[in-house]
Amino acid sequence: MIDIKFLRENPEIVKQNIRNKFQDQKLPLVDEVIGLDAQARKAQQEADSLRAARKQLSKQIGALMGQGKKEEAEAVKAEVNAQAERLAELEAAERDLQDKVLTIMMQIPNIIDPSVPIGKDDSENVEVERFGEPVVPDFEIPYHSEIMERFNGLDLDSARKVAGNGFYYLMGDIARLHSAVISYARDFMINRGFTYCVPPFMIRSNVVTGVMSFAEMDSMMYKIEGEDLYLIGTSEHSMIGKFIDTILPEDTLPRTLTSYSPCFRKEKGAHGIEERGVYRIHQFEKQEMIVVCKPEDSPMWFDKLWQNTVDLFRSMDIPVRTLECCSGDLADLKVKSIDVEAWSPRQQKYFEVGSCSNLGDAQARRLKIRVAGKDGKYFAHTLNNTVVAPPRMLIAFLENNLNADGSISIPEVLRPYMGGMEKITS
Repeated sequence: MIDIKFLRENPEIVKQNIRNKFQDQKLPLVDEVIGLDAQARKAQQEADSLRAARKQLSKQIGALMGQGKKEEAEAVKAEVNAQAERLAELEAAERDLQDKVLTIMMQIPNIIDPSVPIGKDDSENVEVERFGEPVVPDFEIPYHSEIMERFNGLDLDSARKVAGNGFYYLMGDIARLHSAVISYARDFMINRGFTYCVPPFMIRSNVVTGVMSFAEMDSMMYKIEGEDLYLIGTSEHSMIGKFIDTILPEDTLPRTLTSYSPCFRKEKGAHGIEERGVYRIHQFEKQEMIVVCKPEDSPMWFDKLWQNTVDLFRSMDIPVRTLECCSGDLADLKVKSIDVEAWSPRQQKYFEVGSCSNLGDAQARRLKIRVAGKDGKYFAHTLNNTVVAPPRMLIAFLENNLNADGSISIPEVLRPYMGGMEKITS
């Protein structure tokens, strides 16, 4: 969320940012919020003046009563009572106007970084760098669900009966591989200095609106009926929420956390939810990383975070590339984002397996996450990145480690988590 003072002083910059994100329908919101903010400040100023006047009148009443001038004191009391009614009206108007300002401000996208390429959607994202040599074997690679089913590792039919489309049963060595990847990713991040955490898997609505836009909330989150709780779509939500309404001593930053959680997503409007396999699903598990830091340090941490994911996948011999997200592909709170994509030998192209985002102070402003520095308090910057999110990443893993005889090679780094197993065979 943008600072209202910045918007007030730089409306054209905010409008151009909206145009750069191809959200022209939001342009009128800028002038609307400026008008409402002016009304709110006017009401506040009048209310402050009334409060000061009432304070003076109260002193007069005391003095008049002390002098025995009861009638004059009663007249002043009547004036105070009349002002009280007006003050109540102003305070109610001020609250209403401030609520309207906040609602609109939460719809205006954050100012994107100048380095972000301008584009309408993900088709205009820009490749940055490739890591590892993509390989296409000289044998046919089956669809990922067929590979899993060969090992009796996937049961979609039973899951469909139990929960519907977008769910799955993982079984046997495939399920073990899934857990091995999560455990390896956990230890990988711990070894990079991150504190491990298992967070709440449900969060309150004020945390939801603090970490994401209304559009994301509508398309992603499952609401718990009858309670002010939502199932998390990623542990980033509850991890950033951990710091809600806190003042962090500057010398305790950065806070670097890595978290495990199941994740739940409606995937509203998503294409392919009906397709076979586990690429786009309603439930999955994930290892995440988040950073809360000083504003000047967030660009450095942004580069460190996406590099962690690249290094993790390369340690399992999976070729990856990084993709700079264009302006139209950035969610409203994001300043800058890079996707990490893994190589699919079957499709002979890359596909997304993780996303790294710098949100500037947008989440901190909404959640009131402040830092106590030597020169006063300021809002922290927050960042997040996917370490690994199976079962989607299993698609890349299985395709890149499939052998001609149908077996799956286990990279050395995963063997301790697979009981020393070097291959999965049917």
